[in-house]
Amino acid sequence: MIYLDNAATTRPDAECFVKAERYLKDAFYNPSALYAEGYNLHKELAEARSEILNFIANDRDYDVIFTSCGTEADNQAIFCGGKRGNVVITAGEHSAVFSCINPLKEKGIEVRVAPLNGDGSVNEAELLRLVDSNTSLVSVIHVNNETGAINDINGLASSVKSINSRTLFHSDGVQAFGKIPFKMGKNIDLYSISAHKIGALKGTGALIKRKNAVIKPYIYGGGQESGLRSGTENVFGIKFMQFAARKRYENIAQTHEKIGKLNSYMRENLDKSLFEIISGVSGKNSSPYILSVCALGVRGETILHEVNDKGLIIGTGSACSSNEKKRYSRVILACGISEERADGVLRISFSPETTQAEVEQAAKILNETVGNRREIMS
Repeated sequence: MIYLDNAATTRPDAECFVKAERYLKDAFYNPSALYAEGYNLHKELAEARSEILNFIANDRDYDVIFTSCGTEADNQAIFCGGKRGNVVITAGEHSAVFSCINPLKEKGIEVRVAPLNGDGSVNEAELLRLVDSNTSLVSVIHVNNETGAINDINGLASSVKSINSRTLFHSDGVQAFGKIPFKMGKNIDLYSISAHKIGALKGTGALIKRKNAVIKPYIYGGGQESGLRSGTENVFGIKFMQFAARKRYENIAQTHEKIGKLNSYMRENLDKSLFEIISGVSGKNSSPYILSVCALGVRGETILHEVNDKGLIIGTGSACSSNEKKRYSRVILACGISEERADGVLRISFSPETTQAEVEQAAKILNETVGNRREIMS
C-alpha cells in the first residue's frame, strides 16, 4: 500500500518508539510525585521542553504548554488569548481555529475573517486592514493544511504589532513544525504544534507561548504546566514527540529538498488534461509536503475510493473537516475555486519515508483512474 495522506497523520517512527518505550513500561511514574522516580521524570520533561523549543525558538523567551493535540493548543490560544474586542483570523484556518467563531461570538467578541489568495495563502493587505485598536488576537495558519500555502507569519506578526502592540499573534504551525526550516520571530506570541504529524503519536501536542504573553488556563485541576494546562503529563507521548522532532530537525533542510523533488515529479507527471494544480510553487510559497490538485470533471471522493482499491491512499482535503459531511471544502472555495472544480479536489501529502518509486507508481494510478473514469462518463 502506498500511503500519501501524511498531512492527515504519519506512521509512528519505529526507532523513536523504541527509545520512548521505557516511559511506557518502566518509567511510568507521575512526574508531579515527590519521590525520586517522579522527580527524575519531571527533569526529563524539562529537557524535552527545552529541546522542542530550541528547534524553532529558544527556551529563554518561550515556554511550552504540553496538550493532548494541536486542536487543544489552537483552542487554548483562541479562547484564552482572544479576551475582548475583536479577533482576526483567516478563511484558510484549520477547523480547530475556524470552528471557534460561534463560541467567541457568544462571548460578545467580534470575529473578522480575512480572505485568501488563489493558492490558499491569506490576503495580507486585507488581513491588516481588519486589525485595529480593539483587536485582542490575530491567528494566521503557518502552512495551509489543504493547499500547502505558506504564510509569512513573522512578517505579518511584525505588521500586526505595528498597528496594535497589545494584540497577541497566534499561528497554527501543525503542518510546518518539523517540515519547513523556520525560526519564530520576536512578534509571535503563540504557536501550536502536533506530535502525530511528524512521526510521533496521536494524543500529544503543544502550545508554544512567549513568556510575557498573558493567557488564562484552558483546563483547570492540579496546576500542571505552570498552571496553564492541568492534567498528569503524558510522559511517553511527550518523549516520543521529542525524539521524533529531533530526528526531523537533524536533516530538515535535506529532507525538505528531497520532498520538493517528489512533489515536482508528481506535478510534472500528472496528466495536464486530467488534473489542475491548485497548490502554489513548491518550496517557495508552498510546502513541498502538500500537493492539492483538481481531478477535472470527476468527484474527488470517487477517485479516492478507486485508487484506494488499487493500493494508493490519498486525501480529499482536511481529514478533520471530512467529519463535517460537507461536499465542498470551505478552504478550497475560499481560494476562489468553483464548486464544480472543488468537487474534484484531491490532496497528496508526503513524508520523509516516501520513496521515488512510490510517487512514480502513484502518478500512474491517478492518471489511469481519472482517465478511465472520464471515459466512462463521456
